[in-house]
Amino acid sequence: MNIRTEERKAEVAWFSALCSDDYQYLGVPDGRLRSSFAHCKSIVQRADLNGYQNILLPSSYQVGQDTLTFAAAMAEQTRQIQLLAAIRCGEVHPPMLARAVSTLDHMLEGRLTLNIISSDLPGTKLDSESRYRRSAEVIQILQQAWTQDAIDFEGEFYQIQLSSEPIKPYQQNGGPLLYFGGYSEAARELCARFCDVYLLWPDVEQRLEQVRNDIAERATKHGRKLDYGLRIHVIVRETEAEARAAARRLVSRLESDKGSEIKHRAQDSRSAGVIVQDHLRGLADEEGYVEPEIWTGIGRARSGCGSAIVGDPDQVLRKLERYMEMGFRAFVLSGYPHVEECDLFARYVLPRLNTCRLAELQGRRPSTTPATPLTHGPRT
Repeated sequence: MNIRTEERKAEVAWFSALCSDDYQYLGVPDGRLRSSFAHCKSIVQRADLNGYQNILLPSSYQVGQDTLTFAAAMAEQTRQIQLLAAIRCGEVHPPMLARAVSTLDHMLEGRLTLNIISSDLPGTKLDSESRYRRSAEVIQILQQAWTQDAIDFEGEFYQIQLSSEPIKPYQQNGGPLLYFGGYSEAARELCARFCDVYLLWPDVEQRLEQVRNDIAERATKHGRKLDYGLRIHVIVRETEAEARAAARRLVSRLESDKGSEIKHRAQDSRSAGVIVQDHLRGLADEEGYVEPEIWTGIGRARSGCGSAIVGDPDQVLRKLERYMEMGFRAFVLSGYPHVEECDLFARYVLPRLNTCRLAELQGRRPSTTPATPLTHGPRT
């Protein structure tokens, strides 16, 4: 199957709503669920307590919080969970970004993973291929900073020669794992060349396999293997009828104009991946199901991941295990409201999954504190 992690294990992540994405009723703002520090912290801490292995901290200019600043605050507020912090390539000068990431990695003692984003910077417009070329340069500079004595890079966007001693991360064997999602030709090629985990959005199984196989073939041409993950929502209840009723309730107050407004305030609302989600919704039945247990209703008011696994604990577990059979090794889950659904999934499904931390399996996180200028390494 050409995947890095051959064992049938899964890293299960939750999602913290830093970007104004938490609701009782989709599309109906609820002040109690605003993206405040206190609320988003409560989601992260609940996922940490519930035993999730990772949590996605998204990035967006819309109402919300700066991702790396929030992640730094969470370093001292969490016990075991990894933080999957989104970084938008081009926002920060790459050596300074490398230094910020390295500092955060030390604060977390290796519990840091990164989600690479290549969308337009707020207030600017750049064609897709140029954005991915810029992202490729940023990633290469980060990787040089974390693995070499110096950065020596000559590219289209950046020309940098600089000692990398101050930027050594806690994770010594290559730095934090890089997670990435994107459907365009340039996006797929970028991931195949430079990233570690390719995240897909919901689709029917046949197309998920087609995309995964395409990325695997590209990675093979570059002499690499990747892991594969799925970003998807969940609605799990004691019975299938209760789960389907919860899905109907979630969108019961959604007005179409409001849903469209919420979707299109995001920077990536017209990306190739979002178009795939819109197409998927068009294939669904009258209740919004495109496949048994896969409900597309969330995409009516959300840019990005727009579908959920809906069912009783056995159905949800069976679907996730099916994805694991297909080669998926990372799941980034969420549900509405995020704290409540985090508890439900942790109660009914999470203990029954064979879980792991990909960074530990791949030797990124050291067993002892590494000697770097930020720990006990030589001071000049």
